[in-house]
Amino acid sequence: MEDIRKRLLKNAERISYLSQLKEGMDWGNLSGLQERLDTIRESFYDFSLEDLGKETRALEESISFLEHRCEENLTSMEKVRIVRVPLRFSLQDILENVYEDYTELGGEDEASIDPSMVAAKATIVRRVKNKNFTQQVMVIGHEKGHGEEYRNGGCSKPWGNEKALRFMQVAETEGIPIHSYIFTPGSFPVEDYPGAAQQIARNLYAMTKLRVPMISVISEGGSGGAEAIGLSDYRMMFSHGYYSVISPEGAAAIEGKIGEGEKVPKELVEVCAERLCITAEDNLKLGTIDRIIDEPLLGAKRDDFAFFKRLKFEMIRATDEVILKTKSLRAFRAYELKLKKNEDINPEDHLIKISWDLSKDEVKRLLQLRSRKYREMATQGFTGKPTPLSSFLQRVKEGTSKVYYKFRYDILRSQHKQVKQMIDDFSSEGSVLLKQVSAPIAAAYDFVSLKQEGKSVRPTVTGQPSSLAIEFGDTYTSPLANEDRTVSCPNAEKYGCKDLWVPDLYGEFCGVCENCGHHFPLEYQWYLKHLIDRDSFKEFNRDITSGNPLGHTGFEKRLQQAKMKTNRKSAIITFEARVMGVDLVVAMLYSNFRNGTVGSAEGEKFVQACKLAKLKRRPLLAYVHSTGGIRIQEGTLGVVQMPKCTMAVREYVDSGGLYIVVYDNNSYAGPVASFLGCSFYQFAIRSSRIGFAGPRVIRDTTGEDIPPGYHSAKNALKRGHVHGLWDRREFRRNLHKALLTMGGRNLYYR
Repeated sequence: MEDIRKRLLKNAERISYLSQLKEGMDWGNLSGLQERLDTIRESFYDFSLEDLGKETRALEESISFLEHRCEENLTSMEKVRIVRVPLRFSLQDILENVYEDYTELGGEDEASIDPSMVAAKATIVRRVKNKNFTQQVMVIGHEKGHGEEYRNGGCSKPWGNEKALRFMQVAETEGIPIHSYIFTPGSFPVEDYPGAAQQIARNLYAMTKLRVPMISVISEGGSGGAEAIGLSDYRMMFSHGYYSVISPEGAAAIEGKIGEGEKVPKELVEVCAERLCITAEDNLKLGTIDRIIDEPLLGAKRDDFAFFKRLKFEMIRATDEVILKTKSLRAFRAYELKLKKNEDINPEDHLIKISWDLSKDEVKRLLQLRSRKYREMATQGFTGKPTPLSSFLQRVKEGTSKVYYKFRYDILRSQHKQVKQMIDDFSSEGSVLLKQVSAPIAAAYDFVSLKQEGKSVRPTVTGQPSSLAIEFGDTYTSPLANEDRTVSCPNAEKYGCKDLWVPDLYGEFCGVCENCGHHFPLEYQWYLKHLIDRDSFKEFNRDITSGNPLGHTGFEKRLQQAKMKTNRKSAIITFEARVMGVDLVVAMLYSNFRNGTVGSAEGEKFVQACKLAKLKRRPLLAYVHSTGGIRIQEGTLGVVQMPKCTMAVREYVDSGGLYIVVYDNNSYAGPVASFLGCSFYQFAIRSSRIGFAGPRVIRDTTGEDIPPGYHSAKNALKRGHVHGLWDRREFRRNLHKALLTMGGRNLYYR
């Protein structure tokens, strides 16, 4: 009798689970099954033991039939519901069932600085030929719990992501692998120090070069929150999980232009979930993950112990594969061959014991493979790729340029310095004869090493040449200046600003109120004409074109409209230019093309800008005229631009480059939380707004209104997000000063 009672409780749980996935009891025969269950419970003692067993078995068979029918026709949105139900396994369940032992670090439960982010030192045991081998790992992951409110549903706060990074660096120090488990709908959108966007950017920047193997698994992966701990050497997904640029509800609110407080239509949410391509199968096809971990019927629950055995095997196997790739290709192929011959291997057994310790050469190989992995992601998301012949010629040109610039700046320059020092040592003794001999030699070395593309003057901090300066208003006047009217400054009541005559405001005033310094928005063309030296603009990669890789309905037309409006093919302009005689590479995100959103094309162009700046030893400027974040119509192909571009930035900075970011107007979301926010030198034009999420998203998530000026540049400076505020009228001068006083010694003019 007790056994049947337990089975009835389990059946009640199964019916409840199905009703949650289908959002009600109307689907199939759920309501009828619930009535049968209630009848058995109410008449429990009226049945004989034999009849009770028959009724229970019949009920179980009916429920099993519905479960299989549901599994066969699971929609994307139903998979979203699967990862959200309280019955689903959590990180705590994984720690208890996959790892032999663990110690939670940084506080436990409510005593933790952020209970939604867990870090634990754990041991995992592999069994090889009846022998057990113990290996240490660092486990990092989101903890949603099973309904605990204080965990914020797995939405990690900035200090939670900071905790994750801190213990990832501990793992690096100890030389042990990192296993990351992602259970988050997204990061908690607050700008309090260290800031949601800034901390995600710091995490990504550090993770690009962590010198240990990293394995990540996604159950619920929401955009930047997932990427904060998701950059890894091997990325997997649970078969019933989802990985997305935005929640289906959020996408539906944007697509349907749903006002705040209005209900999003259920049908639109379902459609958006399908369009976003969020399932494990979708992401494997797109190349944003490496493998799918199969789950039981309708997703694994906290008591599916066979699933945990399988997960343990998959985590060890993935770590082995990453390790073996760093050792030799032959070793990895031999391991793969053994796996194919033993496809039905017992999840408790492993074929061989592999040491997870890496030598220096193997670490170097690990980082190279990680870089290549992200460099090759999302390349199918844009058009305008060069032909095979053009690609070959480009590689030849790059190879030649690499040799040229290495000889010019590494060999010739260093030799010049050594000879110059020797000459100076001899000359300092005051011998007239030595001076006469050394002067022509020193002059010859100066001529060879300081001559830069036809210029014989080295840029210096002081004495800015007047011949290189371009006065504001000399070359370009905003079309806004053609309107014969006045406008009021937004700060008129506070500071008593007078009304401004438009031709003056957008002409000689450069869009700035002379009284309070408020900056009115200006088009990006203004900066192209006033920031860089005359006739120095040289665009590259113009043919790389934003596309519609997911076949998003209606998006092709909107893209075409943006291309016709701007006469450009993407939301970023990459070009070489000079600022007061200093050569640099610029990547400009501008608002006119889809609000400056970043997709596969924009990410590719930014990566190539980093590559060019690294090759030529040029400073790299990212000027953000505006960015609305990651383009949601590209799904996770857009999301992976966050780690992909951050990887390119890190490699450029590590080579000795100078990376400067300047924000203007509105800069939000993914780019700010990755390849922009990771810069050591970030500045903002006054009156700009910078943050992770807009006011509406913050209200919906936190339930609180944000204070006035929450995203202002001034508050961003106070929080340490940016490192200085620039007046538009001083942009050119400030940038020139930064180019000459910041950065390492590897720049061409150092």
